[in-house]
Amino acid sequence: MNIRFMGDTAHVAYPAIVSKVSDLIGRTPLFELIRRPNSARILLKLESTNPTGSAKIRMARQMLDEAEQDGSLRPKGRVIESTSGNTGMGLALLSAERGYRFTAVVDCHASKDKLRAMQAFGAELVYVSEGEGLATADREALAGQMAADDPQSIWTEQHNNPANANGYRELAQELHTALGGRVDYLVGSVGTGGSLFGTARALKTLNAEHGMESTTRVVGVEPVGSIAFGGEGGSYYQSGTGTPPGAEIGALVDYSLLDEGVKVSDAAAFNTARYIARKKALLVGGSAGGVIYHALHMLDSLPPHATLVILVCDGGEKYLDTVFNDDWLRERNLLDDSIAAQLDPLWHGAA
Repeated sequence: MNIRFMGDTAHVAYPAIVSKVSDLIGRTPLFELIRRPNSARILLKLESTNPTGSAKIRMARQMLDEAEQDGSLRPKGRVIESTSGNTGMGLALLSAERGYRFTAVVDCHASKDKLRAMQAFGAELVYVSEGEGLATADREALAGQMAADDPQSIWTEQHNNPANANGYRELAQELHTALGGRVDYLVGSVGTGGSLFGTARALKTLNAEHGMESTTRVVGVEPVGSIAFGGEGGSYYQSGTGTPPGAEIGALVDYSLLDEGVKVSDAAAFNTARYIARKKALLVGGSAGGVIYHALHMLDSLPPHATLVILVCDGGEKYLDTVFNDDWLRERNLLDDSIAAQLDPLWHGAA
């Protein structure tokens, strides 16, 4: 990999031809969602262009790399993880590429397309429950027990594995290079906490290394019903995000880096994702819809020339049967035209 400098920006020259799917991880684009006349803008970091269509493959790779380096994961070994889908897809792909066996402990809350994709890569699926409800605590308990019973296996334990957060250093480097270190607001969903807090920590480090003051304001978004930011717990349909009641808040949720934690309902999240599909011809996942919903409400309070970056951790293609299905939403009383009516005025005055 060679680095070329053009003007004030470093450009990384990547190979034109790669020989492994994992070589395609990263270099995801920034998409300008909206800009005000005062040049305040919202940028989306579109992680759906990664293999498996998610940011989670970055941390899946890092978890396997570090397990190989410390000797806990040996050739032809078995990888076990409790997953709602995207992490499992990343581990399934990488395990197939590296010659490991992969077992995903899942519940029926996960998107069917994610489950099918894991199986396509050769993963074994072990279910802990029936129905649509989240069963995070049960998944974690079973994954830990399975790993303890099999000396040839490791449990990557994404919620408490520091390698999860370490996997987003490259994402932070991409943002730092593209924006010259200027990320005024970093907004993302909070599940394990790895993507938002891993990126935020690495951005602070990069700014310090370049002699720049780190002023990034970090905003976390979780579903209504999640307990990471306090409040009453309950059920929710947003996938791959939040901490449901009864589950342990992961060690990677770093409150010292958090400036603001907010909650967004399923209806607001899903109808915003649908709104963005029609407004900008862009499909984003349901939890990303929640992050965009809150960021759009922040837009008019941003100072001139501010840059707000949203981590869009996956695309909407995996949710065509749910978030983008009128009947599915209607059956759950989540189809809400009032969300578009809220968002429409926020677009007025955009440059």
